Amino acid sequence: MNIIVLEDFDALSEQAAQMVEEQITKNSHAVLGLSTGSTPLGLYEYLIKGFKAGKTTYQNVTAFNLDEYLGLEKDHPNSYHTFMNERLINHIDIKQENTYIPNGVSASMEQECKHYEELLDTLGPIDLQILGIGTNGHIGFNEPGTSPLSTTHIVNLDETTRESNARFFKSNEEIPKHAITMGISSILKSRQIVVLAAGEKKAHVVKKLLSKEVHESFPASWLWHHDNVTLLVDHEAYQLVGN
Repeated sequence: MNIIVLEDFDALSEQAAQMVEEQITKNSHAVLGLSTGSTPLGLYEYLIKGFKAGKTTYQNVTAFNLDEYLGLEKDHPNSYHTFMNERLINHIDIKQENTYIPNGVSASMEQECKHYEELLDTLGPIDLQILGIGTNGHIGFNEPGTSPLSTTHIVNLDETTRESNARFFKSNEEIPKHAITMGISSILKSRQIVVLAAGEKKAHVVKKLLSKEVHESFPASWLWHHDNVTLLVDHEAYQLVGN
């Protein structure tokens, strides 16, 4: 694992954007893996800025998202479809038909999982996968205990994950309890993985990741089984390493 410690969230976001843009410059038909949450927001702002400055075109790029809540329609304000459209897709020239996000309201979630995994196998592998890391070590919505052999599947969201996402919902009852997510095996098929970790609240999880102890109770630890992972971490998130 390549570890790059950056000054702050802005520097981390800019570095991540440079890596994405370099990937697309190298391969205009690149397949990107994208994530949601607070951590990639700065990255997406830099990508939009770069696009508007004429640095990058996304016309031939394909993008896969990691996950989606179950039970939220695509146009729901808290769906990840809405998140990605508002935060990135609507502001660059990527073709809508080349953006893939799991359907959280499919009539058959079993079929949706199978279909999404087939899309990943047919159009992939993902050239560059962006990941955040949850405070409990989850990647995507692969919660502690998830098998490293898992493909796209339905998960019961851990209470710590629901608490982290509570700020986006009006009440605790509105927070989804289930999601569909790419599995750990799905993620590890990516050619390159870039993990973003920023802020003091991620310090303990970064320290645990860098202990190199691999266990199902800490899903991000399976990234040690991949030979091309870069961790972009700011000083606040790196502060406990070595202590």
